[in-house]
Amino acid sequence: MSRPVGSCQQCGAKIEFKFSSAVQTVCEFCQSILVRHDVDLERVGEVADLPPDVSPIQMGTEGVYRNKAFWVAGRILYNYELGGWNEWHIVFQDGVSGWLSDAQAVYAITFPAEPGQILPPAADLAPRHAFRFGDTGYQVTTLTRARYAGVQGELPFEYWNKDEVLFADLRSASTNFGTIDYSEEPPLLFLGETVDFDALRLKNLRSFEGW
Repeated sequence: MSRPVGSCQQCGAKIEFKFSSAVQTVCEFCQSILVRHDVDLERVGEVADLPPDVSPIQMGTEGVYRNKAFWVAGRILYNYELGGWNEWHIVFQDGVSGWLSDAQAVYAITFPAEPGQILPPAADLAPRHAFRFGDTGYQVTTLTRARYAGVQGELPFEYWNKDEVLFADLRSASTNFGTIDYSEEPPLLFLGETVDFDALRLKNLRSFEGW
């Protein structure tokens, strides 16, 4: 359901949050980054032109995960030394939101972990560092320092003025997957699993020549 909120402070365009818990959005007309404070909108910046993207996923893409339909509401884009990747903010029909990571044709869906997990400082992490969350054991497989490249659409938190961000990817013996995001203090933990592209039954994808 669409939820009218107000007008863009920069261009006057009508702003609607389709995700009721969204805190931030980007004006589709002037690319202003707008943060919601109750019923008021604050312009906090402007999105630069986003770099070219080869992902078939786009804003408004729809899919299914564990028999629950979702749609793509927002995106955070990162660059690093080997390229870039997208973190797509996905919203399910019941209002729950999560993240679809899209990195060089490897896909994972994760959700914020329950609070209370003890996470080490970034300086103490190294590959093969072991964790156990619930009944699942994980190891750090990669540590990636990435540059925030931009945002699009609606997000469940403010995210617009980042610089370099450290991520620790966690793998298990199965498809279980996790990420520690050191862009905040304390760091954020997201847990989920790697997924097969076809299993997501995605529609409203971007069209590429040859597809």
